[in-house]
Amino acid sequence: MSKRAYSVEFKYEIIMAYKNEDYALSELCSKYHIYKTTLYKWIEKFEKEGMRGLEASKTWKKYSKELKESAVRDYISGEFSLREVVKKYNISGVSVLEKWIKKYTSHRELKDTGKGRTSSMTKGRKTTWKERIEIVQEALGNGKDYQQTADSHQVSYQQVYQWVRKYEVGGWDALKDGRGRSKSEEELTPEEKMKLEMRRMEKENERLRAENAFLKKLEEIERRRK
Repeated sequence: MSKRAYSVEFKYEIIMAYKNEDYALSELCSKYHIYKTTLYKWIEKFEKEGMRGLEASKTWKKYSKELKESAVRDYISGEFSLREVVKKYNISGVSVLEKWIKKYTSHRELKDTGKGRTSSMTKGRKTTWKERIEIVQEALGNGKDYQQTADSHQVSYQQVYQWVRKYEVGGWDALKDGRGRSKSEEELTPEEKMKLEMRRMEKENERLRAENAFLKKLEEIERRRK
């Protein structure tokens, strides 16, 4: 399934089909060629803002440090589900809140979101190898939604795209800085070709694990929604 623009009417039709239980979730996503993560995002926006929430957003939403901390504390208290906190504070999505929670519980400072910034203006920034791995895992888990992943980690769309491409070709080591030109397959020795095939198999297993972990999160969200 490739990423494309969807009309407000199309999104509404899918949401209503889901709410009316016309199809099972997997059947609905297969029929209309969309990802589960995409459908959940549309439902969240529709429930918060109605039809207006289904319009394509061009702006970077601003959140204060205080709002972020309050939202995280509400969730950690156990009195609210992820979706309830998202609605209460008008957060753009569950993935955004999850990012704040991860930072907060890792004892990293939550900061104000830059005012007036647009996703298309997001500039690249320096990242660690560990960060790049986390970013690629998230992109693979959400169906390669590069813009959503870029917004979530405050990096550029191009950075996310390039890191995913590098990972798909050379695995996690390809995300390290300062790597030289890789040999083409024709230049590899039989032993190197065998090692390359093993890395590809490991990469595929890692990708499947990342997708399964992400789907488990979605299932938890779905259970709380019921």
